Amino acid sequence: MPLLSPQLLLLSLPDAHHHRALLPPPACAGFVPSSSCSPSSSSSLPSRRLTRSPARTELRVISPETSSTVVTEAATIGEQPGNTTWAEFAARVSGEWDGFGAEFTAGGDPVELPENVVPEAYREWGVKVLDWQTQCPTLADPSARAPCALHYRLVRLLPTVGCEADAATVHTSHQRHAASAAAFAYAAAGSYVAAWPKGPAPVLEVEHCLVRSPDDDEEEEVVARVRVVQTVALGREARLRGLKVFSEQWYGPFRNGEQLGGCAVRETGFAAGEKLDVSEVVGQWETTNVAAARFSGELDPETGKFAELSPDEPSKLSRDADGVVTLPKQLWSAFKAHGDGEFLCEVGWVLGGGSAVTSRCVVSKDGDVKASVSDFPRIEIMFALVLQEIATAYESRVSEGT
Repeated sequence: MPLLSPQLLLLSLPDAHHHRALLPPPACAGFVPSSSCSPSSSSSLPSRRLTRSPARTELRVISPETSSTVVTEAATIGEQPGNTTWAEFAARVSGEWDGFGAEFTAGGDPVELPENVVPEAYREWGVKVLDWQTQCPTLADPSARAPCALHYRLVRLLPTVGCEADAATVHTSHQRHAASAAAFAYAAAGSYVAAWPKGPAPVLEVEHCLVRSPDDDEEEEVVARVRVVQTVALGREARLRGLKVFSEQWYGPFRNGEQLGGCAVRETGFAAGEKLDVSEVVGQWETTNVAAARFSGELDPETGKFAELSPDEPSKLSRDADGVVTLPKQLWSAFKAHGDGEFLCEVGWVLGGGSAVTSRCVVSKDGDVKASVSDFPRIEIMFALVLQEIATAYESRVSEGT
């Protein structure tokens, strides 16, 4: 499969030696919506986590540069003499990310959890269970010579009735290493875009990870992010096969998921929540603070299929409802043809006030990808199957659609 050519947006950040350096700049904070919470205030929840469950699967060390027992601290950035952006990204992306995840059809309908994992009580009450409680311990080596020493583990916990925290049990545990990506573009803020081939069928998963800062009126400093994974089947006609959405918060330095979050997790299930109105998506948009990374036919001998997002020129674009699927959590996904033999994979996160964060990728039918991420008063990221470029930027909607 040809490699991707990415272009992404980098956001200026606060001091990287504090965990708030994971966040977008303060100017953007007001645009970011509050995280989904239960009726009780999330700020009152204790930072309690459970002891390791005997059923938990240990993380296998994938490369000598990354250890499953290492705790990555932001202070290690100062020890990195080479790629400063990678070191900052590594410090900000590393840690314990807990929350909830859900799967959606290509049309945006939530997918119920398998019947064999749903407690009998839910079936008796006629309650549909649509969300997995998840953990995503992530570790990136800030001192790595090449920006590929990153791995994470996605853990799904079995649903429980009430707050049966002590009964929290791992259902599945899957790990990924950046070295297996077809393309990977990263920003110092902790955001990234990756294209993951899935075999043996010709399938590509495009993962968009966007980080947000706390609202000004929030009592706690909450580092939150969303990850949206678009599954694309690469046949004669490329088609979107489904979506995975993860809403996560940062709970501390990397500990390989040694504790289960249980009821202490500040996030709540969201799959059945209200979907974004498509009118919030269509219209004329303008980008600012754009950053991009591009992959050419010949890979860089040092960075290969990995690239950092560097400043790029702003642009204007018109977005219509073609191929747009709206989701809960103020998110949208778009998948449609884009020129001769190419198609567009797009994810957006509406921040409010006419702004959004977006990730856009242009992919060719043979698997090549172009991608971009932008932050506006609406932010957007762009992708393609053969990643040729990835870009990020802030977007502001100039006018609404008709």
